[in-house]
Amino acid sequence: MPLTSDHVYNALRTVNDPDLQKDLVTLNMVKDVQIDGEKVALNIELTTPACPLKDKIEDDIVAAVKAKGKEMGETVSEVKVEFSADVKKAENKGKDNPLPNVKHVIAVGAGKGGVGKSTIAVSLAIGLARMGAKVGLLDGDIYGPSLKTMLGLEDLPTKSSDKTLLAFEAHGIKAMTIAKLVPDDKALIWRGPMAHGAFKQLATQTDWGELDYLIVDLPPGTGDVPLTLAQLLPLSGAVVVCTPQKVARNDALRAIKMFQQLGVNVLGIVENMSYFIGDDGKSYDIFGRGGAQMLAQELALPFLGAVPIHMQLRVNCDSGEPLKNWDNPQLADELDTLCKNLASQISIATLSGKLVQPTLSIT
Repeated sequence: MPLTSDHVYNALRTVNDPDLQKDLVTLNMVKDVQIDGEKVALNIELTTPACPLKDKIEDDIVAAVKAKGKEMGETVSEVKVEFSADVKKAENKGKDNPLPNVKHVIAVGAGKGGVGKSTIAVSLAIGLARMGAKVGLLDGDIYGPSLKTMLGLEDLPTKSSDKTLLAFEAHGIKAMTIAKLVPDDKALIWRGPMAHGAFKQLATQTDWGELDYLIVDLPPGTGDVPLTLAQLLPLSGAVVVCTPQKVARNDALRAIKMFQQLGVNVLGIVENMSYFIGDDGKSYDIFGRGGAQMLAQELALPFLGAVPIHMQLRVNCDSGEPLKNWDNPQLADELDTLCKNLASQISIATLSGKLVQPTLSIT
């Protein structure tokens, strides 16, 4: 009996998305089926271009379709799977969204300074963009903005149109930082209301266009800006950056509790400065590798991955050339793991219906 598209759809009902634990047909991920003799071509629409289990999904599809052909007495010599991606937007209840063209706003925070939060924010933004997503990066660290340097924005002119700031475009992402709006030698000595106003202007008066993800690099601690962000924008969730040692974990715990108290979903923890590989090729656990992973396990939160102390990472960020971080295979693998795991957590929360962006009133 000839193999039909109905047979192929039935075969794909046995293939689950490993993260979402539902089959591809139920998830409406099968967009096209073409059968030409012994050859089958499929278009599968993923929930993110950074899908970490794309290869497994493809292997399962090929096995299921060939098994269905054998069951029907037909030979399937080739199964060609073409992937596309459409990042799904979270349900928004009870909150006006000043950025309706942004599908997900993700805060990157830390309980203390000096843990590499901005480095992780830049790496997540650029890594997701490298995988095909449309990404923006907002420097929410009003008092200590660093993205102008890390993205090499010094020579780019600041532009506006109809009282709207135009986002800078660099390294495949869109970005905005207050460091481009004030002189380099000006100290930003602001009380809370002024910081609130500055952050609000940067976030809502920047033309971001259509984005899959807007990464917001927050200042350290639990002060005004995280509160403003939770009040202002419908957050999809937060990432907390932590170094392995106990003192840093204690501060990260406070940041996690702050987000949870604000009703913000904590998407995971990143361990930065996890280890160091010397010129001798040996791995040194300078700060006690694995501490942040232990914290994630204790709190039943996802662990997104670990990033080593790497001299080239520092050099590239200082020189405003973060894309060069992917020139090193080991570092690239660690950074890609972070991005894939974050995208996975967002998809799980969104399509499971668990991600309902919070409504918050702060007085």
